[in-house]
Amino acid sequence: MASKKEKKTENPNTGHRRFSKSVTDTDERAASRGMLYGLGFKKGDFRKSQVGVASTWGMVTPCNMHINDLAEHTARGIRKSKGMPMLFNTITISDGISMGTEGMKYSLVSREVIADSIETVVGCQAYDGVVTIGGCDKNMPGCMMAIGRLNRPAVFVYGGTIMPGTHEGRDVDIVSIFEAVGQRAGGQITAKELEQIESRSIPGAGSCGGMYTANTMASAIEAMGMSLPNSSAQAAISKDKVKDCVKAGEAVMKLIDMNLCPRDIMTREAFENAITVVMALGGSTNAVLHLLAMAHSTGVNLKIDDFRRIGQKSPVLADLRPSGQFMMIDFVKIGGLPPLMKMLLDAGLLHGDCMTVTGKTLKQNLKGVKAYPKKQKIIRPLKDPVKATGHLVILKGNLARDGAVAKISGKEGEVFQGSARVFESEEEALQKILDGTVQKGDVIVIRYEGPKGSPGMREMLSPTGAIMGRGLGQDVALITDGRFSGGSHGFVIGHITPEAYEGGVIAVVRNGDPITINAKRRLINLDLPEEEITKRLEKWKQPKPRYIRGVLSKYAESVSSASLGAVTDRN
Repeated sequence: MASKKEKKTENPNTGHRRFSKSVTDTDERAASRGMLYGLGFKKGDFRKSQVGVASTWGMVTPCNMHINDLAEHTARGIRKSKGMPMLFNTITISDGISMGTEGMKYSLVSREVIADSIETVVGCQAYDGVVTIGGCDKNMPGCMMAIGRLNRPAVFVYGGTIMPGTHEGRDVDIVSIFEAVGQRAGGQITAKELEQIESRSIPGAGSCGGMYTANTMASAIEAMGMSLPNSSAQAAISKDKVKDCVKAGEAVMKLIDMNLCPRDIMTREAFENAITVVMALGGSTNAVLHLLAMAHSTGVNLKIDDFRRIGQKSPVLADLRPSGQFMMIDFVKIGGLPPLMKMLLDAGLLHGDCMTVTGKTLKQNLKGVKAYPKKQKIIRPLKDPVKATGHLVILKGNLARDGAVAKISGKEGEVFQGSARVFESEEEALQKILDGTVQKGDVIVIRYEGPKGSPGMREMLSPTGAIMGRGLGQDVALITDGRFSGGSHGFVIGHITPEAYEGGVIAVVRNGDPITINAKRRLINLDLPEEEITKRLEKWKQPKPRYIRGVLSKYAESVSSASLGAVTDRN
């Protein structure tokens, strides 16, 4: 039995240091404490909770160029609440810069690297909690996958949206540039006009300015309760974003005190809330891939068919780019996400009892939230939606037996029948779109761009941007075992599984084959007799791997199907 003297020396705050005590307590940890002294610790600091602050800062993309400052503001909030912030970095890459190049194969791979690296640092250093700050497409799910695996008190902070650029009196952004490339190829604009658009569309720090993947995932994370209310709808450079960071630092300390962990928040119902909000916002197809991966990290049994089920009762309410007309900053100005979530909650479309990082339920967070201004046109009322059911449509059929993801806003129609025009890579397809080879009625087939075959599942913003720029948005369809940028729109279907490299039917499609895509019936079919398809598959041979060493080779060997989230920790 411990003596009275021993009891006096026990730390009453050990419960706040559930992990860090393993590196700070007892004589045997003297060397560990010595290292921490070298980092600036004082004796009393060893009694404080240690909180990892994972920054995705890097001067490789405007999305993340300001995040080092946000990390410092977050650290300030942690110190204010008597914790010890421990800042560290992970990687980021730029989708916008690498789009349409071989380098884009590393984009989805970076999600896994980010998740692995954050898990590695926090697990190794025995931090009691973690705040992650993400600004670009793969940062956010990567951060959340690490949070789910670690399952210790955590808050996610979104880096915020970029301000729009201006060209000839209209707002422009990254998608404006990709579409301008198609316009230039079609002779609709001059080389000088293209240069003007590219030089004016990205005015500074922040994530791409429509309801593209970054803003979609930020909104989904807020909807599931893992970031503070309205973290998803703030300008990157703003007083509101600074306050968000400080409050996140304070919030994680409260979560440590409560021992409220991510898996208490990231429940199945929370993922359903996230899917409903993504549908309401007209969000990116990448949300399917990333939410499946995030659910996998927490042990939630989310399936691709859940998107089909939830989409049937979830309306599209937002008129935001790329399918709509407004920018993310316009959404910020009218109040951001909370009023929309209040609308959905009041309509019975959200689970209000889900816990959040505020320590309160979603319903409690939304109590007292004011409605949008009456004259705003960005968010439509439930009785007059942009689309009565979800725009992310899960298609199945002989071309995608395990599923494919379509982004059907309704503006491009819901049924397309055409003849296949087959390409073995994104680059080949882009060239033939720009030079006029692709014609009205074509179903563009881009294959061997899946998680294993590419490897890395490149985004097809360059081809889809060229299609829109050439004025073919309603005249052609594009299908691929790759994926799309959140900026893609038109009649596009990605994530076809099984992918070509795994012997999916997309591997044996030939030029001129008839293809039917029916979003109403949720079907995608190669309109050939089953015997002919079987005969072709029997003759098909898997190509040799494109990479035999390095990160892309490791990724190809370990990655799961896109219909399972394309994760690399499969078991």
